[in-house]
Amino acid sequence: MRSFLVLMVLLAVAMLSVDLGAATTVAGHTAAIPLAWKIGLFVAFGAALGTGNLTLLDWAKRLDPDGKVPTIVELLNQTNEVLDDMQWREGNLPTGHRTTVRTGLPTVAWRLLNQGVVPSKSTTAQIDEQVGMLEAWSEVDKDLALLNGNVGAFRLSEARAFLEAMNQEFVQTLFYGNGGLAPEEFTGLSVRYATTAGSPANADNIIKAGGAGSDNTSIWLVSWGEETISGIFPSGSKAGLQHDDYGEVTVETVAGLPGARMRAFQERWQWKAGIALKDWRYVVRIANIDISDLNAANVKTIIDNMESAIERIPNALGRPVFYMNRTIRRFLRREARESVGSGGGLSFENFAGKRILMFGEVPIRTVDQLLNTEALVP
Repeated sequence: MRSFLVLMVLLAVAMLSVDLGAATTVAGHTAAIPLAWKIGLFVAFGAALGTGNLTLLDWAKRLDPDGKVPTIVELLNQTNEVLDDMQWREGNLPTGHRTTVRTGLPTVAWRLLNQGVVPSKSTTAQIDEQVGMLEAWSEVDKDLALLNGNVGAFRLSEARAFLEAMNQEFVQTLFYGNGGLAPEEFTGLSVRYATTAGSPANADNIIKAGGAGSDNTSIWLVSWGEETISGIFPSGSKAGLQHDDYGEVTVETVAGLPGARMRAFQERWQWKAGIALKDWRYVVRIANIDISDLNAANVKTIIDNMESAIERIPNALGRPVFYMNRTIRRFLRREARESVGSGGGLSFENFAGKRILMFGEVPIRTVDQLLNTEALVP
């Protein structure tokens, strides 16, 4: 098999040498090209298909010594367990979801016999939540995919990378997206819980951990539920990540000669998603956790803030979950080990066959997309 592959590469070089030797002109004159240049041009041409297309070098990196596609160790994979917890609902708009939020309660009064009570009513407001459309395309040269004889395995190895990229981008937008600055995105949680200045309505659900500078992170307590906060997808559309395999098609390459075409295997991934925050009281942000100041004493302060966050959730409506990055979780695991005998509130429990760090009755999840470089929340 390896001999066959080497033969194929040499044949391709020879063919390219003939074409370049016969057809390359400079200022109207035919130019002779040394063999070393021809081989270099062949490799460069393979790469010139662009970063959006798999090259011969990419293909070679995905083969075992026996010529088969290996199981690639995805070094870029991240853990974003929030996707395991989110509850989803179909929006009531083609572009998102409209929620009606109660902004005021009616007036009630005690009355005596023969005395009336003035009629009253509650007040409400409507909020339109936007859905974003996350999309990616893959185009793999047909002949490149056929080189190893297992097209399905080769394309699957590339598909896994696309799935991970969609995963990371969605979670990043969930926490940091800003539909005001980037209209194609939906607005994430950090923008909604961005400041206590001016005493916004949700200021009480932003707990400041006392950090300074720009090396801060946040812990989030989110109580998922249809009446609290949930993921949404547009009305009449399909939920979750959609995949379309268009098979073998003719595509126009972005590199090389203008209008150049090739046969390629083409796929599309699309995810229409957003969030609907129906009741801001069911999300709490512990902000301004200074990474450079983490120590045993500060971890105890973080635990105090987590207790305070739980108490700010009004009631048992929804399913609460803590989210933090690995830096904070590592310190909490150490505290859990040291506080087993003293009952520090941290423990490990089995949930759905997995060993999960718990704070009281609330699970703690890891989200790699939560940054250690957040700006200070004023």
